[in-house]
Amino acid sequence: MTAERPSAFAIWWQAARPHTLSLSVSPVLAGLVLALAETSRIDVPVAIVTMLAAIAIQIGTNLNNDAADAVNGTDQIDRVGPARITQKGWASPRQVFTAAHIAFGLAAVGGIYLVAVGGLPIMAIGILSLIAGYAYSSGPWPISRSPWGEAFVIAFFGLVAVAGSFYLQTGWVDLAAVLFGLVVGLPAAAVLLVNNTRDRETDTLAGRQTLAIRVGPDGANRLYGLLLWASFAVLFCLSLLGFPGVLLGVVAIPLARKAQRDFSAAHLPVDFNQCLARTAAFQMALCASASIGLVIIG
Repeated sequence: MTAERPSAFAIWWQAARPHTLSLSVSPVLAGLVLALAETSRIDVPVAIVTMLAAIAIQIGTNLNNDAADAVNGTDQIDRVGPARITQKGWASPRQVFTAAHIAFGLAAVGGIYLVAVGGLPIMAIGILSLIAGYAYSSGPWPISRSPWGEAFVIAFFGLVAVAGSFYLQTGWVDLAAVLFGLVVGLPAAAVLLVNNTRDRETDTLAGRQTLAIRVGPDGANRLYGLLLWASFAVLFCLSLLGFPGVLLGVVAIPLARKAQRDFSAAHLPVDFNQCLARTAAFQMALCASASIGLVIIG
């Protein structure tokens, strides 16, 4: 169970999963840039707090997942993915759960300020996001153990995050915000699909019923391609609403092609880990290029 213990900083840096944080940064960036395109202004303090709160919620979700998966037996000694600090014995479940509570608490503190700005809709989004952060791995029906993980990601790392960030800047939500939420959320769900496809054998033994397990390797391959290429279809629909600049996002097509080839050819855990990084990079590149296009062209 134990392994050579890294430094305290390295342990908690590992637990925060910094390589995943682009999934919370991208939707906030998309919402802010869309708001700038529609109103020609950005409230910088609100934007900063929104970004920090989103990151804190994701870190809290990651930490809670680390501890919960060790406690419920999902993460065993033969885990094939990146190291989890509870499973490795580098921190106790209580310590990791406490760290998750602190992260969620910091998000709630930022949320108080955002509620003062955005009112009851933002309060509802904040409460739902905190509940979802816990419910992803904890509670009687953890989302991470079900086939609904990808839908959860599209909802909270796409639609809710983009629309919420946009609303805080504008005071309304429109179809463009919903579509941009899908553009960001669909490839974010693909990241989770890669993770769960890599872990499908150990997840099956742990009693999980993730979507990757339900659809099998061939179905996962088809679904992965659908998630990546559907994001470009939605991007095209967004451009028709008067935002042609988002089509700059097509520069990410080569990354999508490479990621899909890698996923189709992946067999070993190291292959899936590389594909995981490529998929996250694709999502960030798609969001960044579409956002730059919005700023430059509109």
